[in-house]
Amino acid sequence: MFCFQCQETLNNSGCTAHGVCGKDAETAALQDMLVFAAKGISYWAQKGRSLEVSDPAVDLAVIRALFTTVTNVNFDPDAIAKKIESAFALRDALRSRVIDAHRRKTGASFNLPIPDPASWTWQDDRQALLGKATSSGVLACEDEDIRSLRELVVYGVKGIAAYADHAYVLKHSDSDLYRFIHDALAATLDDTLSADDLVGWVLKTGEYAVRVMALLDEANTSAFGHPEPTQISTGTEPGPAILVSGHDLQDLYELLRQTEGKGVNIYTHGEMLPALAYPKLKQFSHLKGNYGTSWYNQQKEFEAFNGAILMTTNCLQKPRSSYRDRLFTTGLVGWPDITHIADRGANGEKDLNPVIAKALSLAPGLEKTEGKTLTIGFAHEAILSHADAILAAVNSGKLKRFVVMGGCDGHQKSRNYFTEVAEQLPADTAILTAGCAKYRYNMLDLGSIDGIPRVIDAGQCNDSYSLAVTALKLKEILGVDDINDLPISYDIAWYEQKAVTVLLALLYLGVKGIRLGPTLPAFLSPNVVKVLVEKFAIRPIETPETDVAAMMAGN
Repeated sequence: MFCFQCQETLNNSGCTAHGVCGKDAETAALQDMLVFAAKGISYWAQKGRSLEVSDPAVDLAVIRALFTTVTNVNFDPDAIAKKIESAFALRDALRSRVIDAHRRKTGASFNLPIPDPASWTWQDDRQALLGKATSSGVLACEDEDIRSLRELVVYGVKGIAAYADHAYVLKHSDSDLYRFIHDALAATLDDTLSADDLVGWVLKTGEYAVRVMALLDEANTSAFGHPEPTQISTGTEPGPAILVSGHDLQDLYELLRQTEGKGVNIYTHGEMLPALAYPKLKQFSHLKGNYGTSWYNQQKEFEAFNGAILMTTNCLQKPRSSYRDRLFTTGLVGWPDITHIADRGANGEKDLNPVIAKALSLAPGLEKTEGKTLTIGFAHEAILSHADAILAAVNSGKLKRFVVMGGCDGHQKSRNYFTEVAEQLPADTAILTAGCAKYRYNMLDLGSIDGIPRVIDAGQCNDSYSLAVTALKLKEILGVDDINDLPISYDIAWYEQKAVTVLLALLYLGVKGIRLGPTLPAFLSPNVVKVLVEKFAIRPIETPETDVAAMMAGN
């Protein structure tokens, strides 16, 4: 086993025996083979394009294979093995079609060198899969810099795939985006590409990161309306309850529909918090508020929640025995022996009755508790509706600087840095945030500036798109030529691959001087770090005092 795709990888080097995330060596190897198969499919999808050979099932299979391997999504080796079997069958069928089309068009056989993921013959043998994973995993590429750049592309594409799948669920797709994913994965198999070539692919990944976040934004807002500034409670009401974690808004919507009138209250958790600001979701009176905090606290928070729990996407941790029987997974999420809610059937909705029945069986359910009141819902439309107030505050000197503190949360105590930065920022600054990193400071009493909350919460990690739109609009409003001349500093927390996607999107947009922490990614070689520093001025976080002083000085 070797995995270094997340921020908490062992010793910031790599997990070699057991994942810090909770996956064992077998699961890690199978995930590697699922990515291997996705690369093989993408090779043939790319070759088939010029021969007019395509298949929408190929596009969906690749994005879901990649999403399955994002940190904290699927820990079930049997489920992953089935996905591998299906992926290789799809690859082989596509390969046959491409070779036949090539023969018909040219009259010649297909003589190009075929990379291993596109040609390796798999038999129904788990041990053969595991053995192949050992010889074809991340470390199979011996050149540290090439390996670093390839993995940076792969991890960025994994995040793109996750966002593309969310959009697909809401009936939004982009064939050009799928073509890019195939091309990018195929590029990681091309041994003729230099480090400079791969840097180009990194930036191209950033371009499509922006594109996929715009696609998902359109999907979410067309389905549920534009988020509105909304005050929500973190307390609970008496009665049976279901807690929804992850990111999938459609799953939440279907659960709300299916629980109407049944006496079950619904609460969001973690990255589902922003759902409470969408008009079509908050119209349900039994959507009561947000319970708990960030994903890494879920074991103790799920244990204390006397209700059913539905995990819709990534952010799953090893379930404790105290709540295993009331935890349900759905979509691409999986854990051995945890009840899984199947995909949508002929009626277009998932059957969530097992979750509802479990919640009702736990009556009386929750007790009434008091909580804090949070203001959420400042996605780009809401921020732009406050543009005049923001401009007035900037012109008057009451609002001197924005600090973007988006990204992911995690276990490490060093992440207290982000809390301390929020506490130490002057009262004439505002924090722009998206993602679960906000749980490090969103319950602090930081006040407001002329009615503008000092923590401006744009939503989930994918809503970093809103922060980009906001920055570009501020550039226009304030009349500056370069996005880096805005009074905005970037202090980003990262954990998994979707945060890598967001980072690459910011780099593509030309943002420089991003602080990244709590550590720089282990998959970046020293030479690749040097390139990122020279080209984009990326820097590691230091101390809260040092960084706050530097940001207030415009550095």
